[in-house]
Amino acid sequence: MPPKPPSRCSWPADDPLMIRYHDEEWGTPLHDDRRLFEFLVLDAFQAGLSWKTILYKRENFRKAFDNFDPRRIAKYDEKKIASLLEDAGIIRNRLKVLATIQNARSFLALQKEFGSFDAYIWQFTKGKTINRRRKEGEGAPARTAESDAMSKDLQQRGFKFVGSTICYAFMQAAGMVNDHARNCFRHKEVAAVRV
Repeated sequence: MPPKPPSRCSWPADDPLMIRYHDEEWGTPLHDDRRLFEFLVLDAFQAGLSWKTILYKRENFRKAFDNFDPRRIAKYDEKKIASLLEDAGIIRNRLKVLATIQNARSFLALQKEFGSFDAYIWQFTKGKTINRRRKEGEGAPARTAESDAMSKDLQQRGFKFVGSTICYAFMQAAGMVNDHARNCFRHKEVAAVRV
């Protein structure tokens, strides 16, 4: 008899890439500045779209945006912007492309001020993962007081496409909040990680 599959959140459904992302990344506390920047960029591009759409284009985004190197992105010129807007492998939205360049510049300024983006961003959860205990089928909030505060501060620092809903999605992805359903095998794993 084959082993029983683990109980997991329902949102990955039966999609192998979504399952892998759920099982290996989503909600795991993240402290690497480049990866944090990647999630910030991808969550901004997700605005108005599904995460599945973004996830399936992720490798294309990595190639197009120099592996999410903020130093390189901050220097993008009109020629590079034009090439990005012709790249069918990513989301070709001029406002989001321009926001990514601006966000790279603001990201670098934050690194300089705080020593790392990690040190800055985790202050919104007091350096700890917020462990929610929601039941499967009980929806996660679209925003919280923490994501409101993060959004407001990021916007004051020049970031674009960082509304509270986008910030909350970022917090979920980066493990600042554990929104795995409490019956999901990942909830316990994430809750056990020391930030």
